[in-house]
Amino acid sequence: MIRSMTAYASAETGGSAGTLSCELRTVNHRYLELSPRLPDELRSLESALRERIAARLSRGKVDVAVRCSDSRSESLQVDNALLSRLSELNLDMQARFPGMQVQFTELLRFPGVLRQEGADPEARQAALFDVLDRALDALTATREREGAKLGEILRERLDAIERIVAQVREWMPEIRAALRARLESRLADLKQPADPGRLEQELVLQITRSDVDEELDRLTTHIAETRRVLGLKEPVGRRLDFLMQEFNREANTLGSKSVDARSTNAAVELKVLIEQMREQVQNIE
Repeated sequence: MIRSMTAYASAETGGSAGTLSCELRTVNHRYLELSPRLPDELRSLESALRERIAARLSRGKVDVAVRCSDSRSESLQVDNALLSRLSELNLDMQARFPGMQVQFTELLRFPGVLRQEGADPEARQAALFDVLDRALDALTATREREGAKLGEILRERLDAIERIVAQVREWMPEIRAALRARLESRLADLKQPADPGRLEQELVLQITRSDVDEELDRLTTHIAETRRVLGLKEPVGRRLDFLMQEFNREANTLGSKSVDARSTNAAVELKVLIEQMREQVQNIE
């Protein structure tokens, strides 16, 4: 399954303790690069979060944003014993310092008067993994949809390359015949008659230099291999990137050996198609 490396997904879960949300943004990258942003209370789970993402994704730059909004009013508790003690001290101080006044809100700010119940660590981890897994499911679905579109584009370009290779094969007998005719015409213009044996040797040399059968065969092999790779059920971006390099090498050689305008134009068209494929492959996981 071809997957794009560019996608966005989010998920959210809510409960009595508040709301937990996760956003994932991915773009193409040579390797897997994770950039998580977690609230302080979930910072201890960053290592586990990285492992969980790495088990699902193999390439791409991944920005992870986790947000947690607690229902603090439901989890606050008052230390009544401490508050009573502070009240007694306040009354005692008022007798000694009549002008002194203490507001109720000031008592609440005293350390220890208000306490917030901490969430169960196991429940917190379970909630984080739940929302992360749902975000990863949505992200994977998006990457696969985009990957399917990329696969269609690549297959169309492969079909075009295959047609060009077949066309060049059809032209080659005619190109060789034209090459022989040009060489014979040039030799005929010489004042001294050419040795027939030398003529044949020169002809063989020129044909050998311009022979592109091997390049065409390798292009055909690369086409078949690319189609096979596109059908694999694993990340194929790196393999496809390597194949694009091989395609480009054969197209360059085909152009350098060309002795005919048609094969030269074919080599240029091949390079255009290969570059279009390479650009798409850069975004495949």
